[in-house]
Amino acid sequence: MLNPPRAYLYLDAVARAGSIRKAAEKLHVASTALNRMILELEEQAGTPLFERLPRGVRLTAAGEVLVHTVRRSLSDLRSAQSQIEQLRGLVRGTVRLGCAESVATDLVPSAIVQYQSQHPGVQFQVVSGVTNHLVQLLGQDEVELVLVHDPAPSDDLQVISRLHQPLCAMVRPDHPLAERSSLRLTDCQQYPVALGDRSFGSRRLLDAVMARSRITLRPMIEASTVQLLKEFTRQTGAISFQFEIGTLQEARRGELVSIPLVDAALGRSELVLAVREGRRLPSATLSFVELLVSRLAEITP
Repeated sequence: MLNPPRAYLYLDAVARAGSIRKAAEKLHVASTALNRMILELEEQAGTPLFERLPRGVRLTAAGEVLVHTVRRSLSDLRSAQSQIEQLRGLVRGTVRLGCAESVATDLVPSAIVQYQSQHPGVQFQVVSGVTNHLVQLLGQDEVELVLVHDPAPSDDLQVISRLHQPLCAMVRPDHPLAERSSLRLTDCQQYPVALGDRSFGSRRLLDAVMARSRITLRPMIEASTVQLLKEFTRQTGAISFQFEIGTLQEARRGELVSIPLVDAALGRSELVLAVREGRRLPSATLSFVELLVSRLAEITP
């Protein structure tokens, strides 16, 4: 096993924890020893790496530069370890994935189960959330790949696969609109709706259409989780909105009906599988990417 320099691990831990004491507890070392290591690093760098605050520490500009380099080095070391294990005929390690909530309860879990049935030595760390936050984690090497909706174009983002994803209205089978094969947002105006909060990419799309066309929706609730919105729809009959891939599980079960919205601005979204440009991925992550690409291809109409 390739062990990274202890100073790298200590510096990264303090930066993440924002506290020498908390980092020491996580590392199972004495806080005095950890503080001494940080002071030695600051002496070698010739400048403070952390601001000492009343309740913790915060990276200085110099500290940000060093931590960024350290994290890239730790990431490269994990990749090297993975490649060595691949040469030995092993697929081990940890795949770190950031994914949209729309795929967090169906596609991603089933893909992981399928992958681990063939590679039981591989573990997964999965973070779900909104696109901007997950792309930020990717740039910081907190995750190795992301599966997100409509990330902003960036030279730092290497797109591996794209899947067209219209926004859909989700309704109960007994809803007056349930028999429709498609809808426009205006069709939803007369009914109660459940909306994601303004961090949702789907909410920003809806808000843009409403602003341009003067459509007014009647939200009974705004929420920060997709599952809460779906459950609210099940219990109250209010219309909620979700990208198509996030509706498949409920549609299969017959719990909810998914109806594509055909407004031009709501039909151009994409689900994107991407990595950081220039990132050398561990072998386990590379092989999981292949599985995800094939699974996405199966979904493509």
